[in-house]
Order: sequence, then C-alpha cells, then structure tokens
Amino acid sequence: MLREKIKNWKMELAAVLVFVLVLGMTGLSGSVKAADQTDLKTIDIMFVHDTHSHLNSFSTVVDEKQEMIGGFARIKTLIDEQKEKDPDTLVVDGGDFSMGTLVQTVFETQAAEIRMLGALGCEATTLGNHEFDYRSKGLAKMLETAAESGDTVPELLVCNINWDAMEQQGFSEGQQQIRDAFTEYGVKDYVMVQKGDVRVALLGVFGKDALACAPTCELQFTDPVEAVKKTVAEIKKNEDADIIVCLSHSGTSEDESKSEDEILAKKVPDLDVIVSAHTHTKLDEPIVHGDTYIVSAGEYGKYLGSLSLEQKDDGRWNMKEYKLTSIETDIAENAATQEEINSFMATVDTDYLAQFGFTREQVLAENDVAFDSLEDLYNIHTEHNLGDLIADAYAYAVTNSTDYNGTPVDVAIAPSGTIRDTYTKGNITVEDVFNSFSLGIGADGVPGYPLIEAYLTGKELKTVAEIDASVSDLMTSARLYMYGLQFTYNPHRMILNRVTDVYLLDADGNRRELEDDKLYRVVADLYSGQMLSAVTKTSYGLLSVVPKKADGTPIENFEDVILTDNGGELKAWTAIAHYMESFPDENGDGIADIPQYYAGLHERKVVDDSANLIKLIKNPNKYAVMIAGIVLIAILLVVLLIRLVLKLVKYQTGKRRSGSKAGE
Repeated sequence: MLREKIKNWKMELAAVLVFVLVLGMTGLSGSVKAADQTDLKTIDIMFVHDTHSHLNSFSTVVDEKQEMIGGFARIKTLIDEQKEKDPDTLVVDGGDFSMGTLVQTVFETQAAEIRMLGALGCEATTLGNHEFDYRSKGLAKMLETAAESGDTVPELLVCNINWDAMEQQGFSEGQQQIRDAFTEYGVKDYVMVQKGDVRVALLGVFGKDALACAPTCELQFTDPVEAVKKTVAEIKKNEDADIIVCLSHSGTSEDESKSEDEILAKKVPDLDVIVSAHTHTKLDEPIVHGDTYIVSAGEYGKYLGSLSLEQKDDGRWNMKEYKLTSIETDIAENAATQEEINSFMATVDTDYLAQFGFTREQVLAENDVAFDSLEDLYNIHTEHNLGDLIADAYAYAVTNSTDYNGTPVDVAIAPSGTIRDTYTKGNITVEDVFNSFSLGIGADGVPGYPLIEAYLTGKELKTVAEIDASVSDLMTSARLYMYGLQFTYNPHRMILNRVTDVYLLDADGNRRELEDDKLYRVVADLYSGQMLSAVTKTSYGLLSVVPKKADGTPIENFEDVILTDNGGELKAWTAIAHYMESFPDENGDGIADIPQYYAGLHERKVVDDSANLIKLIKNPNKYAVMIAGIVLIAILLVVLLIRLVLKLVKYQTGKRRSGSKAGE
C-alpha cells in the first residue's frame, strides 16, 4: 500500500515537473521572440568630409544659384538636435579637413580645423592628401598643437602607413617628425567605440589617388585594400564588433573599374559602411556592393550626411534611412560654436595677413559679373571667365611687381584643380580671394603657393594646348585656363590631334604665331609648374614638356624659379588680390569694380563642334599618324587571326571528312 502511494507521488511529481518545464520553455520561447522584436540593434551615424577649413558659412554658386551655405555652427545645431533623439549617434569625418580658407594659415599654431571637428562631437577622422600641404613639419606641428590644446579632439585613424619600410630605409627628418607627432596625438589603425548596445569598429585608410595628389607627403603607404583586409581580420579576431565602419580618403569614380572605394567594398566585403572622401562626391543615394554601403556628402560642409542602420538576423546591417541635409541659412547657428570659430579667425589678421598689408574683411572690389561656378570649370570644357580672371591676374602681378625683370609674360596658366571656389556678386573681400586659391605653402614656409616662371618652346606650348584638348576630359582637374595662349579644338577629332589652331595674343591684342624652337616665358603657381614637369614621365615620353630656365637649361627644382615681389615670394592669391585692387572705380564709391570685360568670353579656348569629315581628318600631326598606324596594325592582326582561324577550321573539317570516308 505504501509502495503504491510512493509510486503515485512520484508520478504526480514527475507530471508537475514536466508541466513546469514545458511552461518554462514556453515562457522562454516567448521571451526570445519578444527580444527579437524589441531588442534589434540599431545605430545612427552622421558624417562630413572634405570640409577644407570651411568653418564659417560662405557665399558660393550651387546649381547656378548664389547661396550662403555651410558653417560648423549650423552643423553643430543639427548634430545636437539628432543627439537629443539618440544620444548614441556616431559622428565621423573622412579627411581633408584642412586647406581651403584663411583659417588654414594658422594650421600649425592653432590646429583650428581638427579642434573644431572635436567641438562638433566628431569622434574619428582620417588623413586626407591636403593635410600634407604644409609638409611634414606643418602636419607634425598641427598634431602637437591639437594634442597639447586640452580640447577633445577626434581619433585619427590610418591603417596603411608603411612604417616598417621607412624604418628599414632610415627615417628622414620629416618622417621622424610625423612619427613623433603621431605618437603624441595617438594615431591608430582602428578604434572600438561603444554606442548604446552596439560595438563599433572604426578604421581609416589613405587612398592611392590621394597619395598621387600629395607631392609633399614624405610618408610611404601600403596598398589600401590589403591594409584594410589585414585590419579587418585583426578586428574580427580580437574584437567583438557589431559593425565595421571605414573612413576612406580614396573616393569614387563614374568609371567603376577606377572607383577606389567600390573596389574596396568588393574586395573587403566585411566592411559595413564606407564613408568615402577625396573626390568631393555627393551621393544622393548610397552605392551598395553586397552588404557594404558607400556614402558621400560632397565638399566644404555644404551637406551633413546621416544614416540609420538596423542589424539583420545574419549580423549584417540594413539601411533604414539615408539623407544629405543642405546646410543653409534657415538653420540656426550654435552660438558657442560660432564664438569658438571667431576666436580662431581673429588670429588670422595678426598672425598671417598683416605681413601682406591686408585684413580678412577688407573689400577689394565690387562685383556685378556672374562668374562660372567651380562645377562649370570641371564639367564644361570651354573657356570660363573665372579661369580668365585668375590667369590674367598672374600676368598682371608679375609685370607690376617691384622685382619685375622686364621680360614680358607670354603665357600664364591656371589649372582648374588649383581654383578652389568662385566669386559671387557683391563685395569681394580678401577672404573671398584667398578662399578661391587657398592651396599650399612656399619655400619661405609661409602659407600660399608662390608664382614661378618657366620657359617652354613654341612646340611645347602647342603640346600644352593639345594636352588640355585631349587629356583633360579624362582628368578634369587638369583643365587649363590661360592668358596669352589661345587655341581652337574639335572634340570629335582623333585624340592628341584635336587642336586645329593655336597662337599667342600679346598685351595689345595682336596675334603672334608660335615658333617651334623659340623660348616663351610662362607663369604658373608652384604646384602647377611641378605638374607640368611630370607630363613627359606620365605619358612615357609620348608627350614632351620640359620646363626650362631662361637660359634653356631644364628646371631641377622649381623653388629655384619662384618669383618675388619686394624681396618676398609673390603668392598666387595676393596676385589675384592686387589685380582686383587695380580695377577702375566705375561707381565712384572708392572701391574698384570688376570690369564687364569678364562678363563675356574672348576666344581663348574655342570649341569647334563640326563633324565635317574634311575637318576631322585635315592636317594630321605625328600623334594622329602614330595612332592611325597602331589601329591599322591592330586591324591587320585581327584580319590575319581570322584568316588563320578559318584555315584551321577548314583543315579540321577536311580532316574529319577524310576520316569519315576512310571509315566507309
């Protein structure tokens, strides 16, 4: 009887345990389902890149409309509004935060740009090519200044610097300066950031074209893709990362085969987001490769990019929202941010402009001319009034400098890539002019590229015109705007044989034919002179342009041919400023006026769009003959190959038939 009762108790207890277990499993199952629905990981990211020292709002032309746009104080307002909604919003930058406005002139002593990124709440950035514009010493000093400021500054991330190769070769003085500064600042390959329940891995990389655009960079770099692969593998091995975000100063291109960040996305598919800088691309929709999103927000802080991501079941991320917000005047300025910017700008007058006799807000000229936009210079291959004015300014400044040697300027050259902004209607200030040509530093260590002189033969000037006509469509930053040299080209003619007329126009407006062996005096900025000297090398000797001194000997160091005014370097931007000051005061208000001459064009670069067969083949030059010869040889090879294939097919067919008959 007792045994029977114990047996019943055991059965009841087992039933209770089973019931509890089933109930618990049901509850557990319900809780997992609820967690799946309510605990999906999400993250918000805001980003800028290529801000180029544009801390303040500025007047420019956007979509053929004059606008006041940009400004860190307005960007800060939007970031603060977003952080009220999501305090864990991640803010990042893609590099080229310097070189573009007057505040860059205190780059070394104030480090204003990177400190203001910190003031925005930016948590990480990477190096752009323009961070090297003030050479190794300048970059090192800036980083040391930022580190010693006590301000909160963003992490600086670059994963593909080849320290090992430099160490094996022995560090140069500049490389050692940067290495020491990197150590003081705390530069890393990658960093982990916690955003709510999301573990973010951030890494930075410096692209191939960025390196090609940094002639004063002394650092050596490894292949960007291989370096990112290695860094991502390290992150996956050592970190519990939910998402991997790459800050890439590489850029995208319409030609996908040359689009560095698209190549990166395809070859390193573990990247979730690539913030793509360098090419100043504005992507209204992300480029998507696999599970990788590539995003870009244009240049100069005109737009603030933002995206919201939600994690999928497989651990990758789905983009819920993406937008670019135009930074316009209806956005309120954050007062504290603007006050900080003003304090940096106040140092510009005393620390930089005073040596030139200028102040930042000084009005140089009144303007009623609609100048072409920067986009026009890149996108429309013809003469542009903005390029005309800058090239004319170079010739004027050299001829009117205190150190003028009496030799007339035959040609002045201003490539589109060196022109950084246009002029809008209204007063043009010293700051506006500097911003339009804000690149570089001279041998004197003072910000601003100086003008240089070089001598080219008439034959080489014809080659320069042909380079513009044939090559600049492939590299629009190399489009040339010139004083003195005028030409006509037909875009339908064979490449390197598109120029149909080229000549000089002297100061009196008279046409002068170019003499092939005669030397002509050419003026350009230091950077452009250096690029001219690279033409022969980059074309593998096909195109020959060898800048020379007045005695005809090749220029070995362009710092030897820097032009001076009153003993100091003649800066390109001061050449423009002095040219504007020289204009007549048409309105009688004591301020110079931009001449209406610049409201029109003057046959400096004429596009002959004719498809007439005679015009297309008339007067072939040696390049046309060479290309035609190569095409003809290719056609002959194809014909011979086809004939060979047909013979083989005929032979095989005959062989099969013979075998078939033998079998019968």
